[in-house]
Amino acid sequence: MKICRCLTYEFLLEDLEKLIRHKNCGPILIRLSWHDAGVFNGVDGCPNAAMRLKGAAEREMNANAGLPQIALNLLQPITAKYVPRLISHADLWVVAANVAIKVMGGPTITTRYGRTDASHGGESVSSASGRLPEADKDASHLRSIFNPKGFDDKEMVALSGAHTVGSCHLDRSGYEGDWTDQKLKFDNSYFKDLLNKQWQEETTSKGKKQFRCGSTMMLPTDMALLNDPLLKRYVLEFAEDENLWFSEFSKAWIRLQESGCQELRDIL
Repeated sequence: MKICRCLTYEFLLEDLEKLIRHKNCGPILIRLSWHDAGVFNGVDGCPNAAMRLKGAAEREMNANAGLPQIALNLLQPITAKYVPRLISHADLWVVAANVAIKVMGGPTITTRYGRTDASHGGESVSSASGRLPEADKDASHLRSIFNPKGFDDKEMVALSGAHTVGSCHLDRSGYEGDWTDQKLKFDNSYFKDLLNKQWQEETTSKGKKQFRCGSTMMLPTDMALLNDPLLKRYVLEFAEDENLWFSEFSKAWIRLQESGCQELRDIL
């Protein structure tokens, strides 16, 4: 198939960067990729963009609230232009997240390609249970989610650092507030804030327990990284050395985005 010059990979990257800068939507694009890939549980599930399909359980999961309606709507002009003529939906979501991380000041993430899109809702996993973290839980819950995916404590904490960008929205999750003072800057502020701010427990108007300091908040699962000595060790390391966190995050993030995938390739 002949691809016109406007449908090259370089133009896709330019269009994604323009979207992210204009709409300040980097955090939700990271979450889209995270949740598409995060359904892998060591046995089944993979990043296949099932969330876009009506009738797919992933579309209706509470853990994915706002993603089909907001993230996919933001991506729609790019999706219409490039999918499937240049790239699959699932690969596009990965690339969008990785461009967002770079645009917001984070590391350059190596992307591999070849993810196959779900073609019907039945290719979605049926439930988030045991696959995606629940925000009101403790460290043992986090391990029960991440360990079957093949991630150890260090990798789990590194991935949690993605909360350095973005916000919680009351109408979607029942939690409310920004994690850090600069929610569009991908740096190690999340770890510094966990350690150095004075967090006070509060209950949102939706009845959810969270922790607040000024204009920022943390979830119970964030505080779990402090309450478990084995996890806190890595919070301390990443707060001290941003380059170390970037390195560990990049390795774990690539593994997450490739979870359950077969025969990925280095070129599109």
